[in-house]
Amino acid sequence: MSYYWPIALLVLSNVFYHICAKSVPESLHPMAMMVGTYVVGALVSLALFFVLSTDKNFLGQVCHMNWTTVMLGLSIVGLEIGAIYMYKVGWDVSVGNLVMSAILAVALIAVGVILYKESISPAQLAGIGLCMAGVFLINR
Repeated sequence: MSYYWPIALLVLSNVFYHICAKSVPESLHPMAMMVGTYVVGALVSLALFFVLSTDKNFLGQVCHMNWTTVMLGLSIVGLEIGAIYMYKVGWDVSVGNLVMSAILAVALIAVGVILYKESISPAQLAGIGLCMAGVFLINR
């Protein structure tokens, strides 16, 4: 079970995430919504730190933060804004995320090969072709 619970959490969270991103009221500016979202996220994250951490020294942990903290924060904001605007410009929930995920899968294969020296198999190359064919077919 310890192997699968993160995947279940990701799937469940993503389902609610996309429902919420598609349901942002037209009258609410996306950046105002983002501020509220991140205040809630920061408070929940801080509470979970104290619940889940054996070392309750949060300020001591801040000293270990590096460029990855900044880049992850920027990446998350990009994900949120991209999802909100994807739906605002008319993408369907059933298609937009699927297209993005297929393109992301191909991009991450390239990242794995280039940055992490992961190998790529003929089956993965075929998968890339199928993903791109799927993106083409879905967008017709």
